[in-house]
Amino acid sequence: MKSDPKDSKKQAHTSPSPYCFMDVVAGEAEEYARGHTSPLSGLLEEIENFSLTATPYPSMLTGRVEGRFLQLIVQLSGARRIVDIGTFTGYSALAMAEALSGEGRILTIERDLHFAKIAQGFFDRSPAGAQIALRTGEALEILRSLPDEQTDLVFIDADKQGYAAYYRESMRILKTGGLLLTDNVLWYGRIFHPKDDDSRAIADFNELVNADSAAERLFLTIRDGIYLIRKRAA
Repeated sequence: MKSDPKDSKKQAHTSPSPYCFMDVVAGEAEEYARGHTSPLSGLLEEIENFSLTATPYPSMLTGRVEGRFLQLIVQLSGARRIVDIGTFTGYSALAMAEALSGEGRILTIERDLHFAKIAQGFFDRSPAGAQIALRTGEALEILRSLPDEQTDLVFIDADKQGYAAYYRESMRILKTGGLLLTDNVLWYGRIFHPKDDDSRAIADFNELVNADSAAERLFLTIRDGIYLIRKRAA
């Protein structure tokens, strides 16, 4: 990772900007969606509470709505080999692991050793944790070490200025028909008039994907925006 995703998300959280872009659209929509979404496991609820109350970056949490969405994507696609870029406290990786088949595996990547240790502690308490391998280091270097077309699904939620590079490597490692999900593509509404490096990076990333003929794409306004991408045949 070229820059610390925690710093950029910390800025987004501590600024006057809304918690997520849905607050711009309808202030009650996020809580309504949460209340009408099936609860996740008790351990995921614990991770959520911990992330919101015991870390300086609560806006980095995936949360129930997006967590359940990730689980359904895993279940519906039958994904067995998943790469999770940006572990934080482990919520997204564990949510997907709980939806995996018995032989499925997740590689989750985190640069921050402090959060990697926290996430591993949660993984160790879950039966699904045995299906998660956590690697620490620079995400781009780790991605470059992975083989071509052996991955079923990638979830990107890391430093925003690295999104374009992560996307290119993700499309390389994905099988034809594989899925890529990228979080925060609305970036608190700042993509419409980007004035900082992270906002410009996300706006440019969205245009990169939109122009890619190899990407079958759907831009979703779930929470802060998710780009759902399917890799087409060459």
